[in-house]
Amino acid sequence: MHQLFKEISNKHEVTVYDTFELYGEKGKFRVMQFSNEAIQGAMDLNNPDRILFEYPRAIIHLMLFNNPAFDDVFVIGHGIGTIAGHFSEKRFKVAELDDKVVELSKRFFGYSKDNVVIGDGRQILSSEEPHTYDYIVLDAFTDKGTPQHFTSIEFFRLTREKLDAQGAIIMNLFGKGENDKLTNAIHSTLSEEYAFTKAFSLPSEGARDIQNMIIIGRNKPIGFQARQMAGFTEIKLGQGHIIMDSDPHKNML
Repeated sequence: MHQLFKEISNKHEVTVYDTFELYGEKGKFRVMQFSNEAIQGAMDLNNPDRILFEYPRAIIHLMLFNNPAFDDVFVIGHGIGTIAGHFSEKRFKVAELDDKVVELSKRFFGYSKDNVVIGDGRQILSSEEPHTYDYIVLDAFTDKGTPQHFTSIEFFRLTREKLDAQGAIIMNLFGKGENDKLTNAIHSTLSEEYAFTKAFSLPSEGARDIQNMIIIGRNKPIGFQARQMAGFTEIKLGQGHIIMDSDPHKNML
């Protein structure tokens, strides 16, 4: 591993490094990593246009399958800008809390767009005009997981107001699949505002293992092709409580 950058910003520790192996694959990769070895993005230096991780490939498929003519997307959580960078012809607005992450995405990962706004994604979204977006993509994490104010019924109501009639919210999450109380609560809360929802996860060895998950909500039917979901398979989530901004259950999850 060759370290290119390391700094503890006002938000978290950020490291950028090059490595010749990533998740068992040999090659030449550049990685942005936060504290606790949480990888936020990675690039194949031998093929920079390749999307390495499964979740952005699955999200891109859901976007193209459900609304191939989409134009306007709001993203919460920048990382290295994988999804926004993939759709160079579309209009993206990206909210990112840490300006250092944006700087590093441009300096080390070639992100060239000038469409990132620094600040809390929910606050920025609240100032947008109603019915503006075809998609809202949530890909925001702290060391404790997805911030609660991005999982409450008040937040999902806000997203519904900002999406057009065909629009959808797509969330990248981590949880224990069908056995996770918080994931079930997020899905149940989302279902209060959206008529149609689907959940997907990558396979795991055990029921208690943390899995990468995608949840989508829409007020139109949701479609997908299983072979295009980059290994994500549809799962059925259980019933959970409704999450509110002032959530009495938050210490129980």
